[in-house]
Amino acid sequence: MVGREAMIRCLHAVLCLQHSETHISAIRSKPKNARVKRALKNREAKVEENTKTAMFIRGSQTSKIVNDALSDLYLLKKPDAVNFTKKNQIHPFDDETTLEFFSQKNDASLMLVGSHSKKRPHNLVFVRMFDNQVLDMMELGIEKAVAMSNIKGSKCAVGMKPLLLFNGELFDTNTDYKNLKNLLLDFFRGQDITSVNLKGLEHIISVTAGPLEKEGRPGLVYLRVYTVQMKKSGSRIPRVEVEEMGPSLDLRLRRTKLPKDEVWKQAIRVPKELRPKKVKNVSRDDMGDQYARIHLGRQDLSKMQTRKMKGLKRGMEEGEDDVAGSKKRRTAEEEED
Repeated sequence: MVGREAMIRCLHAVLCLQHSETHISAIRSKPKNARVKRALKNREAKVEENTKTAMFIRGSQTSKIVNDALSDLYLLKKPDAVNFTKKNQIHPFDDETTLEFFSQKNDASLMLVGSHSKKRPHNLVFVRMFDNQVLDMMELGIEKAVAMSNIKGSKCAVGMKPLLLFNGELFDTNTDYKNLKNLLLDFFRGQDITSVNLKGLEHIISVTAGPLEKEGRPGLVYLRVYTVQMKKSGSRIPRVEVEEMGPSLDLRLRRTKLPKDEVWKQAIRVPKELRPKKVKNVSRDDMGDQYARIHLGRQDLSKMQTRKMKGLKRGMEEGEDDVAGSKKRRTAEEEED
């Protein structure tokens, strides 16, 4: 009996402790002031989401090549980026809890983790999150790199939207290359805009897929960044010249983690408020031309207003005058008789 009563008291104490912890966590989650309340509201789900923020994280061991690559890519992503200068004990493919913690704390859905080891030298891992959980990851190894500071020439301004150019059939046929293309587009796209000013187009990010190696293994991926210069050409269309800006990276695909089908469908789902309303009897062809079908009822032609032409009107008047004159002549001849 004593053991049973002690067990009951212990269970009662545990329940009280859990209740107190949940009560304390509920109290702590409440915003203390208006600034915190606005920040929490900004993190809530929206119909039109905010611009995705990317975090640039250094692992426990890095190299100068990795640090330069992280710094240069961070400059291309600013101002929608957070740069971690200190080293962190983080291993994306082994433990995802640290990634989820950083994502929730910084309200960021994109990450680039740099590390260096004997087994995987000069390593970059692109991570994409959904609902504060890892959606997919792609690991790239740096085979050759030239930093932005080592390339002389003009640089683009901070916060400008880039033009992304993908060269190679593998980006449309190979699964890994397709996912890499989608990931890079999501990483560097920035804000959603409806139009682009030519003067605001200052740099190009070119990604070229090299040929596959033996046994269908992925080859090199060449990432280059160029500045765009608009010069006079004597016409409305300017003469375009490009100049290498940096960074220049030769990358090789390593490990990948593709998203699950169910999670991917949920991630790309479009809210009802943003779906285009379907218009009946309206379609578009491959060139974007719009075609519509109009259904009309039976028209009553007797009530249709016709145009009266002057030429026909004069002929009718002359014919009426001839008929009236002939009648007068007939009556005059009958009276003479």
